[in-house]
Amino acid sequence: MRVPVLNMQGETVQEAELHPEIFEARVNIPLMHQALVRQLANARQGTHSTKTRGENNRTKAKWFRQKGTGRARHGSRNAPIFVGGGVAHGPKPHSYKKQMPRKMRQAALRSMLTVLLAEERIVVVDALQLPVPKTKEAIKVLRNLAVTGKVLILLSKDNESVERAVRNLPKVDTLRAGYLNVRDALSADHVIIPLSALGVLESILGKTSQQKPMTGSEGE
Repeated sequence: MRVPVLNMQGETVQEAELHPEIFEARVNIPLMHQALVRQLANARQGTHSTKTRGENNRTKAKWFRQKGTGRARHGSRNAPIFVGGGVAHGPKPHSYKKQMPRKMRQAALRSMLTVLLAEERIVVVDALQLPVPKTKEAIKVLRNLAVTGKVLILLSKDNESVERAVRNLPKVDTLRAGYLNVRDALSADHVIIPLSALGVLESILGKTSQQKPMTGSEGE
């Protein structure tokens, strides 16, 4: 599939041939969902904690006498049924980490890029290089490219001028192409991909086309 390549003025300067294995892959929604759930789970710290009745430090004295009050017998103020007592079956620190094979993660990324391209949410540019790292310069480029809403800019390497220029824009983020993930891409209304970043994506996600099927771990 060929797509137009724009410059920073929003003019079409050439066309780029997109790798069909990456941008015309079979869309697997359950796999994309699994990758998203894994990423969200791995982002959780898991440091939540509550005190059980044995960890709660309250008086050990019997609350009231055993008989004669007409009330149920109780021997501890730490019981979960009382205000200030322990918590029964509350959360404790633990890991939420989920595993997912690399080939499945890459297949989820291919599905995601295919969906984004089909929905015309991908904008390919020849290069992104601002003369000065100014927010107004970044806004001018985004207007020329006719992108609105939340924007994700993929970079092939560190680009201080672009990163500093969009730092104050709440709906614009930058990301190294090698760290592209399902959560950040699907939450963006438009994804801007320079040709250099496109080459990074093809080098990471397009290797399986150079291997024979079912040949171990090659192409990962």
